[in-house]
Amino acid sequence: MSRNNTQFKKSAKIILITGFMCVSMYSDSFAKTFKIASYNVQNLFDLHKDKTEYREYIPGTGFGWTKKTANIKYLNITRVLKDINADIISLQEVESVRAVVCLQTMLKSKGVVYPYFAIADLKTTPVKCALLSKFPILEKQEIAVSGALSRNILKVNIDISGNNLIVYVNHWKSKKGPESLRRKYANALKKEIDKLNTDADFILTGDFNSNYNEYFTFINNDRLNNTNNITGINHILKTIKNNKLVDEFVLLKQRSNKYLYNLWLEIPDKYRWTYNFFGRKSTPDHIILSKGLYDNKGVSYKDNSFNKFTSNYLFKNRGVFNWKRAKRGRGKHLGIGYSDHLPIFALFTTSPFVLRIK
Repeated sequence: MSRNNTQFKKSAKIILITGFMCVSMYSDSFAKTFKIASYNVQNLFDLHKDKTEYREYIPGTGFGWTKKTANIKYLNITRVLKDINADIISLQEVESVRAVVCLQTMLKSKGVVYPYFAIADLKTTPVKCALLSKFPILEKQEIAVSGALSRNILKVNIDISGNNLIVYVNHWKSKKGPESLRRKYANALKKEIDKLNTDADFILTGDFNSNYNEYFTFINNDRLNNTNNITGINHILKTIKNNKLVDEFVLLKQRSNKYLYNLWLEIPDKYRWTYNFFGRKSTPDHIILSKGLYDNKGVSYKDNSFNKFTSNYLFKNRGVFNWKRAKRGRGKHLGIGYSDHLPIFALFTTSPFVLRIK
């Protein structure tokens, strides 16, 4: 936990606990606690040729994307999702409705039922954002991002025991491109969330291809920094204030949704990573919260519940056990591995927010 966050929690303990104590004592027996996870599943393709696939995922080619290979991939992802045991799962790099249904069916065969799903499939990109839910989905929308290859952001309204929760699923441009491309996603998303009520319960999830402290990590990288030091995740989405990361005190103090809180600040610095590129650990995957999740109505965040999922089988040779292909990732599918990202998760509840100090 960051020093600022620790100081805030100590100073605000009496105020918040006193404010919510009476309501909490009444509501806890009726509260619904649930888990939300986010996972980039690294290219979950189906076996239907749509002419939009990456060439290594076209069935019947020399890359070996066959029914047998695909089945292993789906089984491996199913194992991860079953073990996470989330109620809502934000997914990135899913090809199609067919792929979602196949995953949904395989999960059901393992005793995990997600009756509801959504996918951002209005644009014919090779991979898309999707979501599985045990709660009813009230509405699905897609937020368009300019650029032929840009993936739509998925917006899903979910009914949590009569409370409306909005989950945004993101997959921003990779760092093969400069920050200006990721700012397009941030601008589109910011424009959308600015339309919401100030007490709206909403969560930003997904693979932002940006560190939680991107404003610090990218600043001296001339290849990435083509935006005069302005980042999408920190400056546009307002996860920093006065060049400091927003903590829960800043989030609660504001009257609007101007600032958002990134849950990476809940855990120690050395554990802040989900992606390891040749020894360079980073945090492309995020769960970012609005102030509405810190009040005494609707859905609330269960404080200090954020973490990443780190079962032993997700690691091999001191690295993340990603989906393997021969020739250092350029050849045939080997039929082993999971994803090059680790999943993240957090708990939420329909009872009022309660401050918890570790």
